[in-house]
Amino acid sequence: MNPTRYLISLTLVCVLFSSPFAGPVPAQQPPVQDDEVIRVESDLTNLLFIVTDKQKHFITNLQQQDLRVLEDGVPQQLFTFQRETDRPLSLAFLIDVSGSEERTLSQEKGAARSFIETILRSKQDQAAIIPFTDRAFLEQPLTGNVIGIYQALERVDVAMPTYLGSGQPIGGIANRPGMSVPREGSTAIWDAVSLTANQILAPAPGKRRRAIILLTDGWDTSSRMALDTAVIQAIESEAVIYAIGIGDSREAGVNQNPLREVADGTGGRAFFPKNETDLRAAFTQIEQELRSQYLLAYTSSNKKRDGTYRRLEIEITNPVFRKDGLKPRHRPGYFAKTSTN
Repeated sequence: MNPTRYLISLTLVCVLFSSPFAGPVPAQQPPVQDDEVIRVESDLTNLLFIVTDKQKHFITNLQQQDLRVLEDGVPQQLFTFQRETDRPLSLAFLIDVSGSEERTLSQEKGAARSFIETILRSKQDQAAIIPFTDRAFLEQPLTGNVIGIYQALERVDVAMPTYLGSGQPIGGIANRPGMSVPREGSTAIWDAVSLTANQILAPAPGKRRRAIILLTDGWDTSSRMALDTAVIQAIESEAVIYAIGIGDSREAGVNQNPLREVADGTGGRAFFPKNETDLRAAFTQIEQELRSQYLLAYTSSNKKRDGTYRRLEIEITNPVFRKDGLKPRHRPGYFAKTSTN
C-alpha cells in the first residue's frame, strides 16, 4: 500500500516547529486536521488505532508521550497524534447468502439494521450492502441514504442456489490459465472480500475509516483468491475487517480460524456469537471501536521506495499503562511506495 503523500504549508511548518509542545494539541489550540495537509510531495504514513485494557474497555486518555511507533523494529518520529471520533465511515456489509445461512440470515439482517441505525450519524457516513455466494452482488452501493440501505437489506435473501436479488455481480478477478470458475451455489468468501476492498471501499473519496463487516460461517469452497491475498487487498484499501462468524450448528457450524486470521491481519476482530443477544453485542463493540480511535502520522525513516511490506508496531511506553496491560490494535503494516524514476 502506498503511503499517503503530503505537502505541508510553510505556515503550518512554522507553527509546528516553533512550538515546544511535544504531546497532543491542547484544547485551546485546535489539533492539526487532515484537511490542512495536502497530498503532493511529503511522504506520511497514517495509522488509525484503538487501545483497550485487560477488561477490553476502550482507553481514550492516551497522550503522545505514552507510546512509540516502530516500523520494522525502528522507532519513528511522530508528526501528529490526536483522537479521532468523527472521521467519516465507509462500511461494506458483506453477507454470506449461501444455503448454509438459511436459518440465521433473518437474525443477521435484523442486527445489521440496528447497527446501521446507530452507526450512521452524519451525512458523510455511508454503507454498502453486498450479499455473496460464488459471486458478490452490489445490492446497494455506498450511500448515506439510510432508507435505501434498509430497502437493500430487505432484498437480501438466501440463494437457492442462484441469488435472486437485484444487485449486479461485482467483477474484477481476471481468469488465468488453470483457474476454475466457482460453481453456482458455492461460497467464495475471499473473492468477495478482495472485490469489496478494491472495487467498493478503495474508491471512496476523502479521508475515511473503511471497514468490511463480514457475516459468514467461514467455510470457503470456491474462492479464486487466497485468504492472504484478501488481507493484502484490504490493507492496500485501508480497510479493516470485522468478521462475525455465524453458522448453522446442525450443519458444519463456524470455521473460526480463517475468520480470526482475516480479521487480525487487518487490525480488526472476529466475533462468534452464540445467539441473537451476542450478535447485537458484537455490533455494539464494533460501533464503539469505530468511534474510539486515535490517529498518528509519521514520515518513515526508511526512504527506500521499493514497494516492500513494512511491519508496524505500537508500544506502550508509559509504565503505569504498561502495568495495566493496555493493548493497541491496528493494521499490522503497509506497502512502501514504489519509485517512479
